[in-house]
Amino acid sequence: MELDPLLLSRIQFAFVVSFHAIFPVFTIGLASYIALLEGLLYRTGNPAYEQLSRFWTKVFAVVFGMGVVSGIVMSFQFGTNWSVFSYASANFLGPILAYEVVTAFFLEAVFLGVLLFGRDKVPRGTHLFAACMVALGTFISSFWILSANSWMQTPAGAELRDGIVHLTSWSEAIFNPSFVPRFFHVALASFLTGGFVVAGVSAWYLLKGKAPEASRKALQMCLIMLAIAAPAQLLVGDVHGLNTFKHQPAKVAAMEGVWETTDGAPLLLFAIPSQSQERNFLEIGIPNMASLILTHEWNGTVPGLKEWAPEDRPHMPIVFWSFRVMVGIGLLMIVIALWGAWLTWRDRLVESKRFLRLTSLMIPLPFVAVLAGWFVTEVGRQPWLAYGLIRTAEGLTPSLTGAMALFTLVGYVTVYAVVFIAGISFLVRIIRQGPDQTDLSEDHPGAHAKRPFSAADDKTMA
Repeated sequence: MELDPLLLSRIQFAFVVSFHAIFPVFTIGLASYIALLEGLLYRTGNPAYEQLSRFWTKVFAVVFGMGVVSGIVMSFQFGTNWSVFSYASANFLGPILAYEVVTAFFLEAVFLGVLLFGRDKVPRGTHLFAACMVALGTFISSFWILSANSWMQTPAGAELRDGIVHLTSWSEAIFNPSFVPRFFHVALASFLTGGFVVAGVSAWYLLKGKAPEASRKALQMCLIMLAIAAPAQLLVGDVHGLNTFKHQPAKVAAMEGVWETTDGAPLLLFAIPSQSQERNFLEIGIPNMASLILTHEWNGTVPGLKEWAPEDRPHMPIVFWSFRVMVGIGLLMIVIALWGAWLTWRDRLVESKRFLRLTSLMIPLPFVAVLAGWFVTEVGRQPWLAYGLIRTAEGLTPSLTGAMALFTLVGYVTVYAVVFIAGISFLVRIIRQGPDQTDLSEDHPGAHAKRPFSAADDKTMA
């Protein structure tokens, strides 16, 4: 059997991107949380905030490192597997990726060193500033990366001449039609991922009786944020979906499981789509609800996937089920967040063992939701690399063979398995140890946490 380099390259890139995506989506939210902890520590001097900041900075460092290692490989793959696409899109994607490195990665790298090693060596305000700069760097990085990805979904400000993308408007290309809703959708996903991980670990500590004061504060802080962010994600997701319905209707048809153009399309809760037979089996749905959501009309028209030629359709089963996994986990997040906020308001949070156990079990689910959303986005874009401009098959490296693609795929899986196992083992050890029980005696560096910080402290230390 002849190996297909196109299929193997798609699988390889999907694997690398999926492995990488779970790290930045966590570090973006966690960096903001650490900056908040440092601000609260600077303002109040509460030693619990120092415990939490020290602990989660260790976790951040490990996850950030794993994200950097896995992310570098993606840049190489553009050249090794997708050289035609890289050459064709270089006028836009080249500068965008360079901007990400210059404006974000360098910023994170410089101030991450201060955040990790400067706690008791630099003025307190400087350490807080470093934490804020690291958090800002994660958002700047996501800005450029999501702009590039959104341009591939909804190309704008450019035209194709002799197979090469030429920019006609930088502002239209950077702020392309799907960028703004996608950016806020991913930003909220990052807060939800970081929030549920911190909340889950804190709930587990409370069940074990470890660092109770710090864990209670961390859990309460996260639940307040999650009670706002989780419902907000539902609204932002709806806006993002309407944007996709406008610019990528074939993707939405696959998301909704609609084969035939339908007036008053039902919202399918369950179905088994068949790509070969162009139909669904065992449909269970809510009548007219998909039309109401997408068109805001009870009998609104939803185009079916058969409106596009078979070679122009995304793979419905993957898109259909990935979308339902993402939405299902999102709804569960809303329930858990609101339940936790209610328990916090009633001052019964620590006493509810059932809630603490359930929250600790939620830790992996945000990552599953992120990957499911990524599959919806990327598989739903197929068969295009740049939607409507460059097809996936046209962007493949001409000299790439199936054997070469298979060899590198096996190599990536092997190396990444080692990296993942080593990284997770290290994280598990850090989490089992828990927050440091900081000695707050007067001669200990942490003694300053007994009183609020001020600008005068910085001048004294300087």
